[in-house]
Amino acid sequence: MSFTLRPMTTADYDAVLSLMQRTPGISIRDADSRESTERYLARNPGLSFVAVDDQALCGCLMAGHDGRRGYLQHLIVLPEYRRQGIAGVLVERCLNELAALGIHKSHVDVLKTNDLAAAYWAAQGWTLREDIDRYSVIWSGSANA
Repeated sequence: MSFTLRPMTTADYDAVLSLMQRTPGISIRDADSRESTERYLARNPGLSFVAVDDQALCGCLMAGHDGRRGYLQHLIVLPEYRRQGIAGVLVERCLNELAALGIHKSHVDVLKTNDLAAAYWAAQGWTLREDIDRYSVIWSGSANA
C-alpha cells in the first residue's frame, strides 16, 4: 500500500474523529470537538498531518507548540495500515516542522492504559519521564474536558 502525507485541515475533522473512534486506547474528550480542533489547527498552522491512501484517511498526527516545546497528540494509524512506516513518517514530518520554528524538544502524553502506544514511543527512542508528574485542572467544570 502507498500513502501520501498532507497538512491536516478542518475539512478532515470528521475523518479524523472516525479514526479516533475506531482506535482502541484513544480517549475522546470535549477538547476534541470540531470547534476546539479548528482553533488548534489555526493556532498551529502546518504542523498537523494526515496520511491518505486512495483518498481515504489512514492515519493522522496533530502537533503544536507553546513557543518553547512541541506537543504531539493523537498519533493514529488504522490497524490494517500499521507496520508500513506511516507513523514514523508522520512523527518525522511533525518534528521537522517544529524544528523549522526553533522547537527542538517535544512531548507526547500516553494514557497509562495504552500499552500499545507506550511500546511504540519507547521503541522509537522516546524517553519515559520519571522526574516529573503532570497536573491538570478542568476550569470549565466538565469532567470530559
